[in-house]
Amino acid sequence: MSEPRIVRYSYEEAMNLGPGETDWEHLRNMTDEEIEAAAASDPDSVPFGLDWSEAELVIPKKQPVSIRLDEDVLAYFKETGPRYQTRINKVLRSYVKAQKIKEKAKDKKKA
Repeated sequence: MSEPRIVRYSYEEAMNLGPGETDWEHLRNMTDEEIEAAAASDPDSVPFGLDWSEAELVIPKKQPVSIRLDEDVLAYFKETGPRYQTRINKVLRSYVKAQKIKEKAKDKKKA
């Protein structure tokens, strides 16, 4: 099987592609139960089976800080486009997560 081909279109290009295969009118007229039954009968449908009983909504608070970064590091993130500060935050968050995993593993070895 070959790798899937991902193609990007501008809004204007997408509007010129044609109507597509979805019967939107039929979908609008379906009940929620009919939509769920159709989704369940779809062979490509994957049941999630997630347990949401202990789910927690966490909205982290952002705190403005002044931080000195190496010029090349900052330049790299800025070159990746808008929202580079968000990407820097994600890198730092993944580091924190990795450190917490290491700490838990170390604690288990001690016990």
